[in-house]
Amino acid sequence: MDKEDKALLPRRYADVILPLPLDGLFTYSVPEQMACIVRPMMRVVVPLGKVKTYMAVVVRVHEDVPEFKTRDILSVPDDMPILLERQHRLWQWIAQYYMCHLGEIMEAALPAGLKSRDAYRPKTVRCVRLHPSMRSEQSLHVALYVLQGSHKQREAFAAYLQLSHWDGITGDTPPSDVAEVAYDELMNVSGVSSSVVRSLVSRHFLETYEREVGRLQETFTGTVEEPSPLSEAQQRAYDELLSQMGARKVVLLHGVTSSGKTEIYIKLIDKVLREGRQVLYLLPEIALTVQIMRRLQRVFGARLGIYHSKYSDAERVEIWRKQLSDQPYDVILGARSAVFLPFRDLGLVIIDEEHETSFKQQDPAPRYHARSAAIMLAQMYAHSHVVLGTATPSMESYHNAMTGKYGYVSLTTRYSGVALPEILTVDVRDLRRRKIMRGTFSPLLISSMREALESGRQVILFQNRRGFAPMIECRTCGWVPKCECCDVSLTYHKSLGVMTCHYCGRAYSVPRSCPCCEGTELMGRGCGTEKVEDALRELFPKARVARMDLDTTRSRNAYDRIISDFSAGKTDVLVGTQMVSKGLDFDNVSLVGILDADTMLNYPDFRAYEQAFAMMMQVSGRAGRRGERGTVLLQTRSADLPVIAQVVKNDFRSFARQVLEERRMFRYPPFHRLVYVYLRHKSDDTVEAAAEDMAARLRQVFGDRVLGPDKPAVARVKSQCIRKVIVKLEQGIDLEKARACMAGVKTAVVADRRYAAVTVYFDVDPQ
Repeated sequence: MDKEDKALLPRRYADVILPLPLDGLFTYSVPEQMACIVRPMMRVVVPLGKVKTYMAVVVRVHEDVPEFKTRDILSVPDDMPILLERQHRLWQWIAQYYMCHLGEIMEAALPAGLKSRDAYRPKTVRCVRLHPSMRSEQSLHVALYVLQGSHKQREAFAAYLQLSHWDGITGDTPPSDVAEVAYDELMNVSGVSSSVVRSLVSRHFLETYEREVGRLQETFTGTVEEPSPLSEAQQRAYDELLSQMGARKVVLLHGVTSSGKTEIYIKLIDKVLREGRQVLYLLPEIALTVQIMRRLQRVFGARLGIYHSKYSDAERVEIWRKQLSDQPYDVILGARSAVFLPFRDLGLVIIDEEHETSFKQQDPAPRYHARSAAIMLAQMYAHSHVVLGTATPSMESYHNAMTGKYGYVSLTTRYSGVALPEILTVDVRDLRRRKIMRGTFSPLLISSMREALESGRQVILFQNRRGFAPMIECRTCGWVPKCECCDVSLTYHKSLGVMTCHYCGRAYSVPRSCPCCEGTELMGRGCGTEKVEDALRELFPKARVARMDLDTTRSRNAYDRIISDFSAGKTDVLVGTQMVSKGLDFDNVSLVGILDADTMLNYPDFRAYEQAFAMMMQVSGRAGRRGERGTVLLQTRSADLPVIAQVVKNDFRSFARQVLEERRMFRYPPFHRLVYVYLRHKSDDTVEAAAEDMAARLRQVFGDRVLGPDKPAVARVKSQCIRKVIVKLEQGIDLEKARACMAGVKTAVVADRRYAAVTVYFDVDPQ
C-alpha cells in the first residue's frame, strides 16, 4: 500500500477503560502505524492531563469521528488481548449492578503488573554456556589443554562440561549452545568463586546470559491419584447433584460439617475435566487454600493453579498470562479475586462456604459479592454450572433453594458415620454471679482442656477478637484512649507494646498515666486472642500453644506453617479468630471452646444472628471429625436465647424459618434488596446536611423505602465523618430504573457547591 492509498484510509479511534473512578469510556486516536495492531481487549498506553500516562484497556475500535479533539495512543505493549470478551461483559455487569465505575473494576481485577508500563519484570536466571568459538569437540580438547596451568579455571570448566552431560573421554559430541547450566549451580558444583567463572568468560571459554523462567510451579513432583471412592451417602448426594444440575444452573449443597463435601467437589471436577472444560473453585479465606490445595493436587497435580492476594504481583501476572495461553490451568483455586481471571471454557464453579461474608468486597470499590459475580460469570458459558456448598447456608441462597430458583441437595451425615459434636452451654453470667468464674475460662472448660491434653488430643479455642485487650481504661475516672482519626477505642497489643486502631491502622504508645486524672491504674478491658494465649501458657505451661489471627498470618507462608504444625501434632492448642472456623480439617481435635458468643450476637446488624449461628456451627464442626465424638463448650451470658438452643441442637431449619419470617416482616433480604448510601466528609456538619438532602431527594422517588440518614456504628474513620442512608427495594421492582434514579440523586447532591467535596458511594447487597 503506497502513501496515497494510506492517506485515503479513514482515521481510527479507540474507546478505552482507564483504571480510575471516572464515568464512561475515553476516546483516543489510533496512530497510523498502530492501525493494524490495536484491537479490542488489548492494553494500550495513553496520555491523560499534561504529564500523566496510564495503561488502558481498549473496548472498541471504530471510525466514528468524535466531536472533540483526541490525543494519540502512545504505545501498545502486547501483541494479544489481555482480556476475554466474557470478562469485559462481567465487568459491565458488576459496574451496573454494584453502581460503580468500570475503571474501579479494572483496578481491582487486573494485577498491578498489567496496569503499569514497568511494574512487571519477568523472572530470569543467570546461565552459562560455551562461547561460540568453543562449540566443537576439537576446541574443547584444546581448551582443556590450555587450562592445565589454571587449576581452578580447569575445575570450573570441567564442572560445566559435566553438568552439560559431555565427556571428552568417550568421544560424545559437545554440549549444545542452549545447554541450561545455571551460574549459581556451576559455582556450587565446582566450588570456585565467581571471579574464576568471570575469568573463563573473559578468556572466551564460556559466556553468560539471562534466561527467563516462570515463577509458577509448572511441574507436580508428587504422585497423582484417582479420586477417593465416595461413601454411600456421598454417592447419593453426587448423583442428586448431577440430576439437579440437569435442570438448574445453580445448586445448593447443604452438608453438615465433616460430611465430605470436598470429595464430592473432587468427583465433580474430575467429571468436568474429562469433558475438556475448566473449573473455578472459590474459597472465602486464604487460610483454607492450604489444606484444600494439597487435597486437590493429589488428584489433579500440575493442572491446578492457585490465585490469591498472598501471591506476589508478578506471580499473579504470570497466572493471568497462563490462563490466556494455549496451556492454561484446568482448575483455579482461589479467593474472591479469582473470579476475574480469564477462562476460555468454564464448565463448573464451586463456591465453598458460600455463606461467608468474606466473599463480599467492602473497601475500596467495586463492592461486589464474589458469589453473585461467579454465578453471573457461569451464565456466560453454555452448559456451565455453579455449586454452592456449606453447612450453614446464607438466608438468600437457602430461600432461593426452597423456592425452586436453585437446586437443593442435602447431606445430613458425617463421613464414616462420625457423630456430630456434643455442644454444651456454659452460662457465664450465672458463674460470675456466684463468683465461680473470674477469668476467660470456665471451670468446665479448664477441666475439659486438661482431660483432652492428657489424653493426647488437641483443642481449638475460638475468640473473635484479636489483640490483648479491646480497650484500656483508667480505673479512677474511666478514661478510654481512642483513635485520633476514628471513633473507636484502641486495641492493646501486648507483644508489640502498642495500642492500635483496627480501622485506620495507626499505632500509639501505651500511656503511663491517665491524661485526665493522672491516675496510673490503667486496666485492660475485655479479652483478645493474645490474652487468651497468655492465659493458656500460665494454666498449661507444658502445652504447645499457637495463635492464628490477622497479627500472626501477615506473611505468605504463615497460614501454611500454623496449619501444618497443628495438623502434624506439633501444636496442642490453637487459639484463633474466625479463621479457625472456616472449613479446616484436623483429625485429632476432641474439644472446641467458644469463649464469648455474645460479641457476635450483640453486633448491631440485622445479620448478626445469622452470622453468629454460622460461625458457631462452623467452629463446632472442627471437633471430633475422626474417631470419637467431639465436644464443644459454648460460653455465653445469654444462654436463654433461642439461637443458642438452635446451635446446641444443630437445628438449622428452625433457625432459618424464624429468621426468614423476621426478614419478611421487616423488609430485609432475601425479600427486599438493600442499598446503603454512604456519605463522607471531614466536617460533621457538612456531611450531616448533605445526608439530609440526599435522603429527602431519595424519598421523593422511593417514599418510605428510604431510612435515615443515621450515623453508622463507627461514624468517623480516617478523619472522615460518615452518614448512611438505607434504601429497601422489594423484589420485582425495576432495578435498572431504581439504580438510575439513585445515581441521578447522587449527581444532583454533589452538584451543589456546598457538597462538592462530599464523597458519595453505594453499597449494593451489603453484608
